[in-house]
Amino acid sequence: MRAVRCVVAVVSLAAVTACSGSSAPSAGPSASTSTSSGTSPGPSASVPSTGSTPSTGPTTGTAAPSNPASPVFDRDAAMVTVRKLAGEIGPREATSPAFRQAAAWVAQQFAARGYEVQRQSLHVPSGVSWGVPVDAGRTWNVIARPSDLQPGQPYLVLGAHLDTVPQAPGAEDNASGIGVVLEMARLAATTPTRLPVVFVAFAAEEPRGTGDARHHYGSRDMVARLTTSQRSSLRGMVALDRVGAGAGRQVPICNGRTRSTSTARSLRQSAKTVGVATRSCGVNRSSDHWSFELAGLPAARLGSTPYAEYHSARDQPKVVEPAQLDRVGRVLWEWLRD
Repeated sequence: MRAVRCVVAVVSLAAVTACSGSSAPSAGPSASTSTSSGTSPGPSASVPSTGSTPSTGPTTGTAAPSNPASPVFDRDAAMVTVRKLAGEIGPREATSPAFRQAAAWVAQQFAARGYEVQRQSLHVPSGVSWGVPVDAGRTWNVIARPSDLQPGQPYLVLGAHLDTVPQAPGAEDNASGIGVVLEMARLAATTPTRLPVVFVAFAAEEPRGTGDARHHYGSRDMVARLTTSQRSSLRGMVALDRVGAGAGRQVPICNGRTRSTSTARSLRQSAKTVGVATRSCGVNRSSDHWSFELAGLPAARLGSTPYAEYHSARDQPKVVEPAQLDRVGRVLWEWLRD
């Protein structure tokens, strides 16, 4: 496993802790350093020197046309992530040691693919999560960006929540989403996409009470920190949430329908192009896409097939169907590339 070095730096998305693997590009020109509250989920080191951006690692650029030699989605690799998070680490309530372990592991995966990795710290209140009391505490979004993403440059966001309710190992909800996100990051690290992609493992999506104010803490925090330029440059956001249950061999696509439905429409077109059947999951506001939609940003949710093991101790890796992950992966890769 690659060593991870972490620093606290002011970066374009927020003042967050930045991490990079030993072969990953530097965090780029940095501003003044600061001290974050709470304990970081990873080790710390000195701030890397400023300077020109290295040529290694994923970079933005002109999208290349699809061709048979292009890398393809690896559903087995996505299942490795599912087994790691749900089978080995287990329940990952947002303020728990297990969540910190999972966040550190996901950060290492992004860094190993050459991304600039940022841990965006936030505080969440105490409450009741699916019938179980949870404590207040600190948690982290894990954000990975291409090394040469410039301010004002159009970009996409692809994210999935990393946390679970306290009693569930969360294979389908939502190690399945994280597994697909990491695979998309692998593909985008070596093959140009139509726009640069920012990948996110969101913290604290699961409820700590009822209503929007007690839900989706990580994505709401990320959206609140976006600058005016970052908001205007965002061309689409997709939240992957429960993407491995394969009833009917269809991929659910939905959004909250506040304003734009352009992202959902474009996902459906990508699915049609690759021959994957889709279905609408109606007006859906129960995942991280809703935080972006509330801010007037184009977003959609992919996933939401009902399954018997939902939010229970039975949400184990065997619930996730590799064939369904493959359908989702093919749709998303077409969407990122087209």
